Amino acid sequence: MFRQSTFLRILSGIALTIAIPGALPAGQQSTKGIRHAFLASGTKTYIISHKGKELWNYPRPTREGWMLPNGNVLLVLERTRNLSGSVVEMNRNKQIIFQFRGTQHSIGSACNLDNGNYLVAECGKQPRLMEVSPNGRVARTVPVRSQSKQYGDQIRMVRQLKNGNYLVTQLADQVVREYNRTGKVVWEVKTKGSPHTAIRLKNGQTLVACTTGNCIMKFDRAGKVACTLETKDINNGSLNNVSSVQLLPNGHTVVANHNANGGACKLVELDAAKRVVWTFTDAHRPSISRFQILNTNGRPLPWPPLR
Repeated sequence: MFRQSTFLRILSGIALTIAIPGALPAGQQSTKGIRHAFLASGTKTYIISHKGKELWNYPRPTREGWMLPNGNVLLVLERTRNLSGSVVEMNRNKQIIFQFRGTQHSIGSACNLDNGNYLVAECGKQPRLMEVSPNGRVARTVPVRSQSKQYGDQIRMVRQLKNGNYLVTQLADQVVREYNRTGKVVWEVKTKGSPHTAIRLKNGQTLVACTTGNCIMKFDRAGKVACTLETKDINNGSLNNVSSVQLLPNGHTVVANHNANGGACKLVELDAAKRVVWTFTDAHRPSISRFQILNTNGRPLPWPPLR
């Protein structure tokens, strides 16, 4: 069950002013009074309150991060010279609750499952998905098809769908595939540029964030492109190497621009009319690879987030 008390602990912070149109001071800007708390992962990993205060950080680069309903943080750690990638769950005091170390090149993605296990995507000579129990035992292994030797980009995101299958973005192959539990590809689409994030919608369509394509694509159930969102479609905003997307309960879409260096907008929120209603900008922080919006103006978002 979703615990609101956990997410309400991220409310404290400092006041921010609404941005003047066209100006991009550091922090959150919104002419609609929107303020978000969020977890950011990438070169820097941190939690920002909806009032702009950094509440938590982790010293290692991460590929993915989740704040779980119990308040713990699940992170996919980047590989280092001496260690392959790993998955860790820790409490806010950074005490390790769970850790799983990969045995190949790196870990591309991870998330927790409804049955209490963890879904882990491992890249390497034998790319695969693994369901790992809390005691570290691999309960299921699913092979992933990839011709790419760019091991780090074989798998960038994995999610389990309601039908039990797995939705996987394969960056180097520029494809999104749905695998069943035996590793058979049951659905596949080619993307414009490298896909970083894919979200299966309630209506059966699939939303895909394409990094090098600088766009967001939506595919119907048959795999045909239903629509494409590019910079030219956005009112007073831009898409720059879109790495991550989250759909909010109010119908808005939050986008991470992975090439947002310096004072460029790292996170951008669009309403249903494709108008920019909120941005996050901080020239002192690197670009964001993945993120999770935790609350809006102090009100926690329901679990699980659609991202």
